[in-house]
Amino acid sequence: MKTIVWFGFVLGALHGAAKVILTHPGNKATLECGVDKYTHILEWYHGNNLLHSLSEKHAWPRKGSSNLARNSKVKSQTELEISAVTKEDAGKFICKADGKRHEHTLLVVSVRASPSAELQQGSEATLHCEVKGLDGDSRVSWTRPDGSPHSGSLKSVTRSDAGTWHCRFTQDGGRYNQSLAVKVQGPVPETAAPPPPLRPLPAGPKDVLVPTCHNCVTHPPPADLLLGLSWWVWVAVGVGCLAVVLLIVIVIVLCKRLKRKKRKFQAMKTGRQPLKPKNYCQCDCPAAAAKPQQGRRREKPSAPPLPPLLML
Repeated sequence: MKTIVWFGFVLGALHGAAKVILTHPGNKATLECGVDKYTHILEWYHGNNLLHSLSEKHAWPRKGSSNLARNSKVKSQTELEISAVTKEDAGKFICKADGKRHEHTLLVVSVRASPSAELQQGSEATLHCEVKGLDGDSRVSWTRPDGSPHSGSLKSVTRSDAGTWHCRFTQDGGRYNQSLAVKVQGPVPETAAPPPPLRPLPAGPKDVLVPTCHNCVTHPPPADLLLGLSWWVWVAVGVGCLAVVLLIVIVIVLCKRLKRKKRKFQAMKTGRQPLKPKNYCQCDCPAAAAKPQQGRRREKPSAPPLPPLLML
């Protein structure tokens, strides 16, 4: 009998055990109460502040006055949903269903590298891991991509620092971690060396400054260079000059044609060359006789008049 009682007590303790929820600022978070439904009343608290209270007796639920209460809602009868998590939302959450208490912890984690996640080889960098909502005895630490512990401060970035770093911490006896991908680029370009100092020549009419270079070797220009330029440069110059000459000739010819046309137009306008009348062809042949009309009937001659009647 005692064994059955202790077994039931352990199951109840496990069922009501606190849960840890990890999220990032700006994300949506959902906290489960620990029960699927309630009979009389359901209440959600953030610490000691009331967020939501739902009762079967009251048609309208009660709501707290904090920003978290306005930024959250109860869905699926018992779950608490936070639309946009902030760092201030981290901490203890309590869900009471018909008087039964269920505690949960919301941890808001932020991991980043400064100046950025893409580091330059040979530069300095710092890895930041901020976890809001942890207990006072929790510790936060970094591990390198090879698994070895690290403080997170890089004095000189190397190629071996590239990879996935892990920020590790504990809460309520559980171990948790958040990863950060770090990229390492080539070395930082070095600045150019200053030119060698100049020294004056010991002799000469004027002091000429020359660089103090003891191992300098002067090389003669290549044999295929003419006046310091390659052959293809001279070919390009020749082709360009030829194109310019052709363009000048075309411009001159066009100008002469325009002047000639202008003179002709002015002469026609002032009347120096009057227009000649046109001579049309005239024919001296006699006109043809009129054609007799056809299709007309010939008239019969009229009968001669009768002599007067003789007197009987």
